[in-house]
Amino acid sequence: MKTFLVIYRPGEAWIVGRPVSEQPLAAHGRYLLRLYQAGTLRFAGPFEDDAGGATVIEAPGEAEAHTIASHDPAVVDRIFVYELHPWRLVDWERHTRAA
Repeated sequence: MKTFLVIYRPGEAWIVGRPVSEQPLAAHGRYLLRLYQAGTLRFAGPFEDDAGGATVIEAPGEAEAHTIASHDPAVVDRIFVYELHPWRLVDWERHTRAA
């Protein structure tokens, strides 16, 4: 499995002037919960400056990761647009032990 960072930004259906907590994101939350329960979603949360949010997902490859992100109800409903980045995590514990 490969790790991907998904950055969500306001899309054309974002309600301007409303914080992320007041956007219609219930289906997005349910979708992320299902991904977490399936072991695909590792971390997720909104940005504290209400500029969107991010998730860390695991998928076999970039095509599968794009499918996961593009099927998010908030993306389908254009509340969010997303950027997908393959992400190589640094094993800081290993570096700490080696130092």
